Amino acid sequence: MAIVIKGKWERHPLLCHSKLFCFSFFYLFTSLFLAIYTTFSSTKCLFRSSPFDPIQFPLFSYPSSYGEHKYAIPSLRSSCDSPVFFSDYKRVEEEIQEFCRNSTALGSKNLNYIQGNAETFGGNFSFQKRISYFHHNNQDGIQIPCGFFKKFPISSSDQMAMEKCDRVVVVSAIFNDHDKIRQPKGIGAKTIDSVCFFMLVDDVTLNGLYNHNLIPRTSKDYKVGVWRIIKVQKENLYENAAMNGVIPKYLLHRLFPNTKFSIWIDAKLQLVVDPLLLIHSLVIKENVDMAISRHPFYVHTMEEAMATARWKKWWDIDSLKTQMETYCENGLEPWSPKKPYPSVIADVPDSGLILRKHSLATNLFSCLLFNELEGFNPRDQLAFAYVRDEMKPKMNMNMFDVEVFEQVSIEYRHNLIRQGSPNGGSSNIHRAAYHHLHVNGSYTSKCDAYLFKMWDESHD
Repeated sequence: MAIVIKGKWERHPLLCHSKLFCFSFFYLFTSLFLAIYTTFSSTKCLFRSSPFDPIQFPLFSYPSSYGEHKYAIPSLRSSCDSPVFFSDYKRVEEEIQEFCRNSTALGSKNLNYIQGNAETFGGNFSFQKRISYFHHNNQDGIQIPCGFFKKFPISSSDQMAMEKCDRVVVVSAIFNDHDKIRQPKGIGAKTIDSVCFFMLVDDVTLNGLYNHNLIPRTSKDYKVGVWRIIKVQKENLYENAAMNGVIPKYLLHRLFPNTKFSIWIDAKLQLVVDPLLLIHSLVIKENVDMAISRHPFYVHTMEEAMATARWKKWWDIDSLKTQMETYCENGLEPWSPKKPYPSVIADVPDSGLILRKHSLATNLFSCLLFNELEGFNPRDQLAFAYVRDEMKPKMNMNMFDVEVFEQVSIEYRHNLIRQGSPNGGSSNIHRAAYHHLHVNGSYTSKCDAYLFKMWDESHD
């Protein structure tokens, strides 16, 4: 078709005169592009903004027999819809490095610790003695109990490596071969060199790694991907594997005395966001000492105690009753906006992921909580609110939404479900059941006031 423009003949393709055709062509091209993008994209997300360029190659090649990706618990959270904003990776990495260089007040040395020997690793202090340390004035130079009344049984080379970590550390632990070692995802190019990754294991777990040929038997320094493996002689600690896991979980600042920030991650979890981005977004930007997820179901400590009994998460029912009665008599309150942490909105955390700035308040909280766990049982969610609310100085805390927890980690089921007592053998301890925590329809008379307040808050 030809047309005349100012006396000149010009030819245009007939197809270009059809607006419908042009729109259809554009739609087809766009659809093909998006289909190809989502097919080959590792995230499967459309135009997901990525603040960093993560390492694309696998951090470790597992044998097929190991099954590191088995038993993942499905999440309803979309991986393309992030509830937390992550800043630019390069800027975050530089900012944290500068922060660590200039932060002389962070680390384990901002507290004084009781030294000595005892029958247990934590010293087995009475409740009255433990709470006498809750109000701490560091100017007095008072020493506090914080474990290590026995030598922590690791090699000298491992101890030196842990003490050399002076910036950010990610720590986990596996005892009794209860979980798999999983590599973190979304790691930035500089993170491997600037962040330490340590996995503490016992002999049972180490033999499993040998059997799967993940590490050679002849080597003294073990490594699986980014994780440096630390062998712990658990025979010199507690009979209970859960209590042994509490040591690196809450006394991390003493095992890594020079580190400034830390991330504890349960071995059932796989980290899928760079640890530097997590520390920056959830701790530094929020100007807090600790970041931890709220529990997905429970708000009050007593709800968690009843669930612990009902679902047999702890076998010694008498110790559960004693613990709750003791806390109720000594100031434990249900959650309410009148608490010292009104923005936290919960007393029960999901403690599978803990991010900490190693300040004086955070280190004090960790020591006090560990002492409670040794005094009663290793169910840290039961003592969490009591220690947090009663201690001084107070922490600045970020108790983030469950959606954030699901966004930054993948949860897996444990390898094994063992029957019997938590020590792995037979036991005469009464197994917990829901009705055991109730007397004539209520918990105990010592916790009646707590329950009345809890129910009143729940119905407001």
